[in-house]
Amino acid sequence: MTVAYELFSRRGVRDVGVNELIERSGVAKATFYRHFPSKDALVLAFLEQRDKQWTVEAIVSEARRRGNTPIEQLLAIFDVFGDWFLREDFEACSFINVLLEMGPAHPLGQASIDYLAKIRGHVQALAAEAGLERPDEFARSWHILMKGSIISATEGDMQAAKRAQQMAGWLIEHHR
Repeated sequence: MTVAYELFSRRGVRDVGVNELIERSGVAKATFYRHFPSKDALVLAFLEQRDKQWTVEAIVSEARRRGNTPIEQLLAIFDVFGDWFLREDFEACSFINVLLEMGPAHPLGQASIDYLAKIRGHVQALAAEAGLERPDEFARSWHILMKGSIISATEGDMQAAKRAQQMAGWLIEHHR
């Protein structure tokens, strides 16, 4: 799974073949297919791992650690993003990448949509904890800022997280 995680997060789904996965991981073809009956099954496992390892452990947990209040924790999401955008291994958002690569009608695209909705759910929970009005609407708008900052950082704007954080403050005020 480590090899698949690295390859899919760096290069996407279509650019990585099963033979390369098998060769790089050092497992027999029969063993690979016993654990993952198809490449799509492996990508689904990758997306699940990405959600756990990145969304929950790296973003949500770190934002909660950095902020003392739900509002501070919301804003800290963009501090976490700012650090991420400067990392040498910044590879954008795998859920966005897979969705754009495979399309919303493909099962992997739909799984990506579902994981993006989970991210929105984390934001909505923080918004509700903060007592913000219309937390679902807030989370949808906030998520646009998150995704937009990731795309902007991918384009080379290393201040994207700070720009999004400033707009996020305006959004919080709008929902108080």
